[in-house]
Amino acid sequence: MRPLDGITVVSLEQAVAAPFATRQLADLGARVIKIERPGSGDFARAYDKTVHGQGSYFVWLNRTKESVTLDLKTEAGQRILHELLADADVFVQNLAPGATRRQGLDAETLAARYPQLIVCDITGFGSTGPWADRKAYDLLVQFETGLVSITGTPDEVAKVGISVADISAGMNTYSGILTALYTRATTGKAPAIEVSLFESLAEWMGQPAYYTQYGGSQPLRAGAAHATIAPYGPYPIGDGGTVLLSIQHDREWRAFCGTVLGDPELADDDRFANNAVRVINRDALDKVIVARLAELDTATTRALLDSAGIANAKLNTVAEFLAHPVLAGRDRWRTIAQPRGDIQALLPPATLAGVDIAMGPVPDLGEHTDAVLAGLGYDDQNIAALRADGVI
Repeated sequence: MRPLDGITVVSLEQAVAAPFATRQLADLGARVIKIERPGSGDFARAYDKTVHGQGSYFVWLNRTKESVTLDLKTEAGQRILHELLADADVFVQNLAPGATRRQGLDAETLAARYPQLIVCDITGFGSTGPWADRKAYDLLVQFETGLVSITGTPDEVAKVGISVADISAGMNTYSGILTALYTRATTGKAPAIEVSLFESLAEWMGQPAYYTQYGGSQPLRAGAAHATIAPYGPYPIGDGGTVLLSIQHDREWRAFCGTVLGDPELADDDRFANNAVRVINRDALDKVIVARLAELDTATTRALLDSAGIANAKLNTVAEFLAHPVLAGRDRWRTIAQPRGDIQALLPPATLAGVDIAMGPVPDLGEHTDAVLAGLGYDDQNIAALRADGVI
């Protein structure tokens, strides 16, 4: 038994946020029926063609799901969707603003018709408020929350290299659905859920928001270095390598000065005696560190850091990450099927003792349409007619 065996999720989903949430439900045993447009499907399928002809986003986010094609602009398509919702536990959507309300698929209408159904809407800026009708994509939200203004170098802003707004919304959606399932199980009530990309990323902006509101200025862009902790960032080494080191508190600072820098008295220098002044005097501090590490090679530097108990890392490429000894040593990779060839996928990060995570195949577009319709009582003739009419 998996934790969500017996739970059925119907999802009108596309791109990243909703698919990330529902894939995690599928990992735990939920049956996820993914509704896609006939002919084209989830547009993330075509973002790129790097994974045996499929999009890298799509194969990451859609394993273990059933793909059903439906034209929801047709009466027959709407009828089939409602037949699915009648027996579903969760309905998730992240369509354009107002799209589901225009089709009578808003939370209020569905709650009245299906009291057992947990309805989850993912929006850009919320379903109410002054920006309810605005479209929102990941990078737009990174800009609006101020994230980009604190990311990059002093000379140039930069976006985060992954879809962080979508991912944060997907995580909040996933945890919200688990909470709602628990609430329904204990109270009998199925609460509706709304998650916005903007508010999800706004939560993750908590630290710089407080720093700015009560400190009088926002954190400075510091490239790959930490904006408000020093030393915490990458440094060049004498043999051409780079090491990232992190000092979290004054005990580590003293150990770093004595063991790595070879200058115990530096720990009490007025310019560097605590983190606040080290940040203010970062340029002078960095010159001391760079001068010392220029005398060392990478192996020696990391050995000294390890012996001093200082956290450190090397700058890996994505290819080096894929070959990381921790992933191999902890047996985190699994082989899953994909329509045009098997691929490797990582186990979910939350390991549940005794639970065998579902690591099913990535579906082809409409692969499960006939089987799902047959489960609803449609025969071959009915299905053929629906296909001829462009409904599926």
